[in-house]
Amino acid sequence: MSQRRILVTSALPYANGPIHLGHLVEYIQTDIWVRFQKLRGRRCVYVCADDTHGTAIMIRARQEGRCEEELIAEMQRAHERDFAGFDIAFDNYGSTNSPENRRFCEEIWRSLRQADLVVERSVSQLYDPQAGTFLADRFVRGTCPSCGRADQPGDSCQCGATYTPVDLVDPVSILSGAKPEIREAKHLFVQLEKLHRFLDEWTQSGDHLQPEVVNYLRGHFLHEPLRDWDISRPAPYFGFEIPDSPGNYWYVWFDAPIGYIASTQQWCDRFGEQHADWWRSDQTEIHHFIGKDITYFHTLFWPGMLHVAGFSLPAKVHIHGFLTVGGEKMSKSKGTFIRADTYLKHLNPAYLRYYYASKLGPRLDDLDLNLDEFVAKVNADLVGKVVNLASRSARFVQDLGLAAEYPDDGGLFAHAAGVGDEIAAAYQECDFNRAMRLVMELADRANPYVEAAEPWNLRKDPSKTKSLQDVCTVALNLFRQLAIYLAPVLPRLAEQTGQLLHTPIRHWDESKTPLTGVAVAAFQHMLKRVEKKDVDAMIEDSKEPEIAEPASAPQWQDSDEPLKNEPLAEMCTIEDFAKIDLRVARVVAAEDVPEAKKLLKLTVSLGGDVQRTLFAGIKEAYRPEDLVGKLAIVVANLAPRKMKFGLSEGMVTAVGPGGQEVFLLRVDEGAQPGQRVH
Repeated sequence: MSQRRILVTSALPYANGPIHLGHLVEYIQTDIWVRFQKLRGRRCVYVCADDTHGTAIMIRARQEGRCEEELIAEMQRAHERDFAGFDIAFDNYGSTNSPENRRFCEEIWRSLRQADLVVERSVSQLYDPQAGTFLADRFVRGTCPSCGRADQPGDSCQCGATYTPVDLVDPVSILSGAKPEIREAKHLFVQLEKLHRFLDEWTQSGDHLQPEVVNYLRGHFLHEPLRDWDISRPAPYFGFEIPDSPGNYWYVWFDAPIGYIASTQQWCDRFGEQHADWWRSDQTEIHHFIGKDITYFHTLFWPGMLHVAGFSLPAKVHIHGFLTVGGEKMSKSKGTFIRADTYLKHLNPAYLRYYYASKLGPRLDDLDLNLDEFVAKVNADLVGKVVNLASRSARFVQDLGLAAEYPDDGGLFAHAAGVGDEIAAAYQECDFNRAMRLVMELADRANPYVEAAEPWNLRKDPSKTKSLQDVCTVALNLFRQLAIYLAPVLPRLAEQTGQLLHTPIRHWDESKTPLTGVAVAAFQHMLKRVEKKDVDAMIEDSKEPEIAEPASAPQWQDSDEPLKNEPLAEMCTIEDFAKIDLRVARVVAAEDVPEAKKLLKLTVSLGGDVQRTLFAGIKEAYRPEDLVGKLAIVVANLAPRKMKFGLSEGMVTAVGPGGQEVFLLRVDEGAQPGQRVH
């Protein structure tokens, strides 16, 4: 049987800022999975690179008075240093601003051209005459053309209206404060709809994607024609100029994923490998690890590009959720926006690797870093259960070594060896949370053995030396089993265990056979307890004062991620909209639905005696008592729906991705129940 060959990538970090704990969710998750594959004896290569192109890089370099190449080189050194500090081991870490990436961009571009997928259209854009650049949506503010609200971004307003930057009234560039000009620019588009049948088949069959991603793509994109993908940007732009379209540059989202292929080429060149064996072979599995904010690009655009150019398609796209700290978005003013290098000044990286592993599952759920739980979990699990086995036994057999034959341990080692396959399956499926629970259950079985045997008392009686050696042989073997199972998460602990027992940990199956007759080195400190004062010092060190924006700068700079996650629906007519009867309603009663995880039961008044009962999936975001008396917007003419909890007679309107991030649509005071929304 040939050795399993796996190529793994993480999303490329953008070269415009430092690595922080939010980024590290993905890179730690990927590194754990890669280390597990290697520990199983599989040939697994992990490549990544810095994402270096785009307007933001160009503008920052200008502001700092240096060239883009100098800026991205400095950021790459910082990124690689931070990743190494957290034991994230890439086989190759490259840059999208490389000759290899340019070459593969050109190759894929030729394939798109030959497949007749590229069209050219003129696009009206705002241009900053002082900054000398076309303005992306986030670099423009102005008055909403729909409601007249001032200081709105270039793509959408708080009132819900969406538009293009050229539609804004009195637009202003946030780069220079200048009034932009409207200029026509030639853009190149990829006609993704021509690949609709392929993408529908690829995304909706097999196990390339998590089930919720399959449903998301079907419900949001594949049920209608796919939109053309704007793949170019006019000069000035930091990136690769398109060879057959002078003055135009490939948009950063075109060349960024191609960086996976280019980084692999660099690794192949270093080790004499054939690139085709990794990107044009059905014998290689390609696994991408990404955040849910870039699902659209990696599950539609990217497989489409690969398919057209004849490269291998991903075997799996593993998508994870976002990081919150203490249940909230990371905050610089609160000190919870923590940079990687700041963390490393105060705390051991093993703590975060283990905490993330204990939280990460195979789904897209967000991960919360609760700092009190962080301290308690690390101290209880790693120090109190795992390292405790070695620290309470190793020093007693430093002069004796392990017994020549493995003693009777009541079946502890054999049981843990049998659980190894279940732990391995959890790692394979990215269910690290389950893997950690299984390992800690083994630790909970092992520690009572040591407690009952009391090696610290056996050592006091010379006649019990053999018993002491046997007890410590069992304890250290059970510890080593745990260290093997934790090796993907805690590589430094695995290395320390190898040094302690003069036997490096190299393969997962070493967990099935106990060590006997080997010398035991002097016990060295492995992991100390987390001190709350160190966590507090890290938070304090991370705090940054809120800096007031200059008068000419916008007060809000909203992210474009929500619109990327869920692009605008197809156009509807005013007649279509008129069919939906949106009404102001007052919540007159709200109660929990105990048997439902997400639902609250609301009774709303539309005025007078007219009331409706609604079931709303907002339990994680709102307490029932906080809703009573509030005004909300409801769909009043929705056909009643029979649910197991009762009859739902409408729908309350809300925004947000779900869970705790759900926000009811409200109206200003003065609105009255029963009034229609126009």
